[in-house]
Amino acid sequence: MKITKSYFIMALLAIGTSLQSCNSDDDQPADPNTGSEYAIVGDQSARPGVNIVFISAADHDKFNATVPSAMGTAFQPQLQARLLSLNPDYTKNFLGLDAATFSGVLATDVLSVSTTGTTTYYDGTNVLTGRKLEDDVIDFSFKLIFGGENGTSNPSLISDHVDKNDKTFLSTFPYEAAPW
Repeated sequence: MKITKSYFIMALLAIGTSLQSCNSDDDQPADPNTGSEYAIVGDQSARPGVNIVFISAADHDKFNATVPSAMGTAFQPQLQARLLSLNPDYTKNFLGLDAATFSGVLATDVLSVSTTGTTTYYDGTNVLTGRKLEDDVIDFSFKLIFGGENGTSNPSLISDHVDKNDKTFLSTFPYEAAPW
């Protein structure tokens, strides 16, 4: 009987301790911009690879949790330094963006969407007006980083040589290709 009471008391203490720690929100991270608590969100990835390629591993979660309006100020210098380390000869890309301007565009990781015109990542005329599944985002990104002012400099670095999806996209929702 004494043993049962001891186990019962220990169980109550364990439950009480657990409940107390559940009520504590001390482990919530603070927003680097406002100091208020927040929950970590997933990778924003409007532009694939920005976080992985241009943001230091130590800052990935901070980048993901930063509101887009604060991203430029918080991350543009880091993106510019990384851009210039990837391509020390970078002056302007084929959109006419110098390193500071281009890294500022990349730092705000949002995907613009045209509600009245063409929706595309880049089609030769329209730039960052959305994104279609078939848009070759990686080649476009490589051309911006390594292609120089005409988009053809460094020919071995401006394409991943994957020109289309391995299966045809659907013409109806959910639009993605059927799984293998």
